[in-house]
Amino acid sequence: GEFVCNKPMGRGVYTWPDGNSYEGEVYSGIRHGSGTYKCTKNYLSYKGQWYQGERHGKGTVYYNEDKTSWYKGEWMKNNREGWGVRCYPSGNIYSGEWKNNMRHGEGTMKWLKQGQEYVGTWQDGVQHGRGTHVWILRRVDGSQYFQSNHYKGDFVQGQRHGQGTFHYASGAVYEGEWRNNKKHGQGKFTFTDGRVFEGEFVDDQMMTPSLRAPTPLGAFPLSDSDSVLGPDMALNIECLLEKVPERKRDTERKQVEFVVLRQDIQLRSIYSFYSRLGCVCSPDNTFLLSRLQLWRLLKDCNIHHHGITLTQIDHVIRDDASSAEIHSPFTPILLWKLLRCLVITAYHIYNKDMMSQKNLLASCLSKMMTDDILPNAKNVKGFLFRQPDLAVVAMKYVKRCWEVYQAYCRVSTASKDDLTMTCRHLLWMFKDLQLLDHKLTTVKLMDIITAESCDPSNRSSCLDLQITFLEFFEVLLGCAEVKCQQTSEVLEEGRRPLSGCDSEARRDVPEGEASEEMMQTINSPSLSSEDFTAQDVESGDIKTNINETPSSAEHREERSEGNDVQTSVMETKDHKVELRTQAVHQFFNHIFFPAFDHHQLVTRNTEEKLRQDALRHNTLA
Repeated sequence: GEFVCNKPMGRGVYTWPDGNSYEGEVYSGIRHGSGTYKCTKNYLSYKGQWYQGERHGKGTVYYNEDKTSWYKGEWMKNNREGWGVRCYPSGNIYSGEWKNNMRHGEGTMKWLKQGQEYVGTWQDGVQHGRGTHVWILRRVDGSQYFQSNHYKGDFVQGQRHGQGTFHYASGAVYEGEWRNNKKHGQGKFTFTDGRVFEGEFVDDQMMTPSLRAPTPLGAFPLSDSDSVLGPDMALNIECLLEKVPERKRDTERKQVEFVVLRQDIQLRSIYSFYSRLGCVCSPDNTFLLSRLQLWRLLKDCNIHHHGITLTQIDHVIRDDASSAEIHSPFTPILLWKLLRCLVITAYHIYNKDMMSQKNLLASCLSKMMTDDILPNAKNVKGFLFRQPDLAVVAMKYVKRCWEVYQAYCRVSTASKDDLTMTCRHLLWMFKDLQLLDHKLTTVKLMDIITAESCDPSNRSSCLDLQITFLEFFEVLLGCAEVKCQQTSEVLEEGRRPLSGCDSEARRDVPEGEASEEMMQTINSPSLSSEDFTAQDVESGDIKTNINETPSSAEHREERSEGNDVQTSVMETKDHKVELRTQAVHQFFNHIFFPAFDHHQLVTRNTEEKLRQDALRHNTLA
């Protein structure tokens, strides 16, 4: 290597008698800078930064020949310190902060074989502080559980200790104190059927057997052994049974359970279908229905056409939920909560029509299942979930749009502790944000708002109706199509196949220039829903049979044409997905959010000016 003043300096290669070697930068004969060290005896190797002969800075170590055990990250004086990723021979992976070769600080550990994951604080190599531990339960479709066991709370020396919440796969929840991995101290245990125990726990055991029902009026439900349903489907309908003579309550409950049992497969399938809407994937194949997806199910089944709004349904199924939770799109809905929602909603819709029936609650549920749920479920409507590719993109904007929705909610006249939005408030918002123009007119906006109402022509009748966040968000997506349509048409024109010399000329345009030109004009809406789907591409009408042997040039030409058709279909589908995606990005990032932020800034400045003027006036007075 290089020498300066008779000293190894610069770049060079060291080779030791035992076969170990170093190649890289050297200062005064010491490894300093960037370089690679290899140990032939135990197959250890390090590539990265050095400081005065020690691993220091960023670098990667492989600890075995197969390179299945490694660390990539920051070093300090030969120790793992800072941020880095460690893959162990077992396949387990830790990514996060390190100190003195130990997991220390914020980090994530995945135990692959055990199916566990911890995200949170570490100290001296073990969980210590706040964190979340998940026991991943790999489930198959149609199985009993829709979530995995997970604990969120305090850890001390690797054990659950302090305050924490444990969510069980069955749907049960414990919130309270822990000691040495056991429920110990004051806590609240919510059973899968909604029953609640609040009191003292000692070594995982309830000390005072006092249960209360989740509703203020009802007694706690029958035990799971008395029910014909499984624990994940145990019904809590005490609020309805209170309306039934006491001698008939057990019979009413049993008959409702029989209706649910007859539709068990369909109900689980519906739950599974809607819980996946807008979701990309789940590591344990578990999907938990959210209130946002529940709203979509109810709208798909036209429940809102029966004289009850989605916000009213939120109220009748609220239990003891806080006012902040009853309209939140993020609230998880377990299977038993969905069933409870359907039973209560069916009663409110059909109780007058079914009054003469022997079993009122069961008759109402059976009628709603037959007339509304089963014929319409899974036929997804609306602007959000109807197009799966667009839904995944749109869901990224839900959290920010929820903040906007809350900013425009007002106190409800029906309930003083309830903040909701009406269609009138929504119109005022579009006016305040100056979003209306020659493309998005007031009439067009009202058409979007009333698209799924039972009487779209009667626009004025819906002005004072309360709307949920789903309805608010889908109006925004509908407006994205309208406001971005012009650019979409320009793009569509540019995408039409060229022929003859035009096609040849197009080939001469460098790919980078073509892409840049395309990106300058992308501002597109969602096109017609009559797109080719993946099923179209895979169908026999388009795909040629690879087992057929062409017997002539004509057959070869037909196959070539078939492949061209398949390629064209895929390109068309990909292009339309791109247009929809760009429309959503353009509307939210360049139109809606900037308009909202500007209006908020102007409002704050105006309020501050008025406050200063009032203070000045009071001072002069």
